[in-house]
Amino acid sequence: MVKCTFCGENLEKGTGKMYVQKDAKILYFCSSKCEKNQLKLGRKFLETRWSKRFKKEKREE
Repeated sequence: MVKCTFCGENLEKGTGKMYVQKDAKILYFCSSKCEKNQLKLGRKFLETRWSKRFKKEKREE
C-alpha cells in the first residue's frame, strides 16, 4: 500500500499519480489538490490543516 506524499492518504492500487523528480526521488499523490500544493505552490504538509499528516503531528504534541 502506497501513501500520498503530501497528505498521507492510502492509495488504492492503480489510482493516484506518481511524479519522479530530477534527482530520482519518487512522489505519490492521491489528487491534483495534493500535487499542486506541493509542486506548484511549494507548501509543506505541516502547514495545511486538512492533511492527515498535519493532524497526526499535532496529536502527538
